[in-house]
Amino acid sequence: MRGRQTVRDMVLSLAVIGILVGAIYIFIPHDESADAAKNAVKTVDYRVELITARRAAPYAVAAPEGLPKTWRATSVSYKASEDGKGGAWHLGLLDPEQQYAAVEQSDAVPRKFIQEVTLGAAKAEGKQAVGSKKWDRYKGDKYNALVREEPGVTTVVTGTAPYGRLADLAAALVAKKS
Repeated sequence: MRGRQTVRDMVLSLAVIGILVGAIYIFIPHDESADAAKNAVKTVDYRVELITARRAAPYAVAAPEGLPKTWRATSVSYKASEDGKGGAWHLGLLDPEQQYAAVEQSDAVPRKFIQEVTLGAAKAEGKQAVGSKKWDRYKGDKYNALVREEPGVTTVVTGTAPYGRLADLAAALVAKKS
């Protein structure tokens, strides 16, 4: 019988395969809701890294206090510089609208550091009022940013979130040294 298969046999085979694929799709759970997308990004606890950074950094390390629970930390790191005199603090978060925002701090050369963490954003017109302080605005193709340069440390709040959300994060920052 070999070589005598017909188009009818091929169509029947494809139908059986299609039924099997359909059954697998129906019975294997898959969740495409907004909650699934929200839960796809892992939340991290940054308390230990924050304590470590505050002990190691030569500047007061800033972290948010009092943000609503709808803000979720997703990444955290502190990298000491090779000479041991400073380093870079990073805390990445998702805002309530699932937009990315990050706190970046360093005692490195401000211009280079700002370009690096904002992915090449350029200084924009105007300032952003955050509490009693004025922050410089930066606008980029990927990230917007609010930047505050102080003696010994540059703080950047950057991400895909709009300036208003970045300002909310900046307003919640409390800088401490252990």
